[in-house]
Amino acid sequence: RNNILKKLPPDFTLPVTTFHNIEGMLEKVHLVAEGTLIYLSETSEVYIRVRNGWRKFLETLGDLIPIPADSLPPPALSSHGFQSLPARSPVPSMNNGKPALHLVALNLPSSGDIRADFQCFQQAQLAGLTSTYRAFLSSHLQDLVTVVRKTDRHLPIVNLKGETLFSNWNSIFNGNGGQFNIHVPIYSFDGRNVMTDPSWPQKVIWHGSTTNGIRLVSNYCEAWHTADTGATGQASPLKMGKLLDQKVYSCSNQFIVLCIENSFVSDP
Repeated sequence: RNNILKKLPPDFTLPVTTFHNIEGMLEKVHLVAEGTLIYLSETSEVYIRVRNGWRKFLETLGDLIPIPADSLPPPALSSHGFQSLPARSPVPSMNNGKPALHLVALNLPSSGDIRADFQCFQQAQLAGLTSTYRAFLSSHLQDLVTVVRKTDRHLPIVNLKGETLFSNWNSIFNGNGGQFNIHVPIYSFDGRNVMTDPSWPQKVIWHGSTTNGIRLVSNYCEAWHTADTGATGQASPLKMGKLLDQKVYSCSNQFIVLCIENSFVSDP
């Protein structure tokens, strides 16, 4: 028998993520933190993410207690536990009838010490988005320019409401600093405009890249693993109307972190 849960303190909580089936779980293995519980909706099985993969919970579950027919809908699961979230309009995968990729901000600013890919993945799921979101950052493994799948780099880049920010992914990296119309908002996963909302007092985005989307190893906060005042990261003030303006800041700053839908997934 699996006694992991019996050994945990009573006030301990585990992060939980839902996948449709085991194929989806295996595909996202590197985006899920160790210790996360995984629920497969297709089979009702439960797994836990361990260092080298997954382990299935083999505990025998008790009898099913059916949900009363007159009960309220279940609350949405957030990273802070269960809470009710306001109803949100579905995010269109099409832009005026055409496929598009969404550029969305994390729900809070961050220092240079951030597990950005995981947070993009997790917050997109919690917002009900079905496609994979990756951090708009150069990392030690990948240059920013290559984050979007090659076959989808011709698609328009839009905000959460489908308004166009860029004609396509490649246009961000043509050397002009990723110029965009500052009157088109960039929204967070919970629907706030990062350009005006006070939750982001510093209207600056981390990127760690050249204007061509290549990693700057001397200016990407030690591969986004440090918030030390003496370490530096490349970032861009949004008031300049650019995503890739070349300014250097201390990694202790709390800046906006963007996420990009890295491949097109049509609405079901």
